[in-house]
Amino acid sequence: MFENCTIKYQKNILGKVNSIRVIFPKTKDADGNDTGVTLGVPLEGDNRHYRQIQEWVAEGNTIEEAD
Repeated sequence: MFENCTIKYQKNILGKVNSIRVIFPKTKDADGNDTGVTLGVPLEGDNRHYRQIQEWVAEGNTIEEAD
């Protein structure tokens, strides 16, 4: 699901990590326009995207550190 995605922790304005940003690679739609999706995923166990990211990490992948 996260192939070729950028997955990185994000900090709030106080400098505390509070979410994960997932940037899916851009593709072309049927009209040739660039598309792309960015998800902001909260660090909450009941969030399905967060659970999917945790499974991805369990497979040996790493979330990039926040800037």
